[in-house]
Amino acid sequence: MQNLILFTDNDRDTQLTVRKGESKFGEHVQLINNLTNIYDDIVNLDVDYVIFGVSEDIGVYANYGKTGTYKAWEATIKVLLNIQSNAFTHANRVLILGHLDYSEQRETITALDKTKKQNINRARKFVETIDADVSHLVYSIIKAGKKPIIIGGGHNNAYGNLKGTALALNSSINAINFDAHTDLRTEEGRHSGNGFSYAISEGFLKNYFVFGLHENYTSSTIFKHLNDKEQLDYCTYEALEVRKEIKFKSALNNALKHVTNSGFGIEIDCDAIENIPSSAKTPSGFSTKQARQFINYFGKESHAKYLHICEASPTKKTASKIGKLIMYLITDFIRANSL
Repeated sequence: MQNLILFTDNDRDTQLTVRKGESKFGEHVQLINNLTNIYDDIVNLDVDYVIFGVSEDIGVYANYGKTGTYKAWEATIKVLLNIQSNAFTHANRVLILGHLDYSEQRETITALDKTKKQNINRARKFVETIDADVSHLVYSIIKAGKKPIIIGGGHNNAYGNLKGTALALNSSINAINFDAHTDLRTEEGRHSGNGFSYAISEGFLKNYFVFGLHENYTSSTIFKHLNDKEQLDYCTYEALEVRKEIKFKSALNNALKHVTNSGFGIEIDCDAIENIPSSAKTPSGFSTKQARQFINYFGKESHAKYLHICEASPTKKTASKIGKLIMYLITDFIRANSL
């Protein structure tokens, strides 16, 4: 794959800080320094999880959003490598594959004037290339019997995750989305706001649950669509945390019932977490603790096929904060799924 940049021994060594008397996560993960065929190269590896990044924000730009999500992978990997390796972190069960890189294309596309429709259409067309790369990677990883953990980029990449998983399983799958938004916008060309719409219409996504939907940012048309379709369900943030109409644990149980009858993907949009720099940062959202509890709850399920963490948009000042947040979510999933 021409857009895949492998994470090599040299990459690890330049970012790893070794301390006497300690054993770091990065010292025990597996890496691939040369790639011939993704499936063939990982199918016999003694690992359970394959982590890769998607360094792009073209899907966000194509949705008229705030760019910067391409930086999440770089912010995460250094932090992840330097946590402790112990009985709780399971570093030896992890392959760090690398990241999909679109730096040249994003510099060109995101510099264009958003007010001109032809520029938006150009970005939406390129998202289809990203879709193909993500779906191919996810397909190959799941077909090889491993679980992908996808980091970074816009929520447009949910489509590639769902398509790749469905093709590998030869069946439509379900999804639980921890998000302030549904990302069920119209099929007007691919972008970060309609990955689930396309996945449903093309038969890759069956049951879909949105956890923590913000009432102020969801149109009446979308609410009608959610209420009319049996395969769609949701709980709003306001019902959970403002009006206290439903308890957090009960909402988790309801969501699980909706998606657990077959394989499902776990989607985490950092827009849903309070005060986290993201493409649509919110001052009112779930806590980091609740996000971690969410992943622990669903990660324990044997039907959980992948974890996707997206939309974080770190700046130079917030890179460490974002890296630590995503690191905690990754290790929570691995810990829960390994039980």
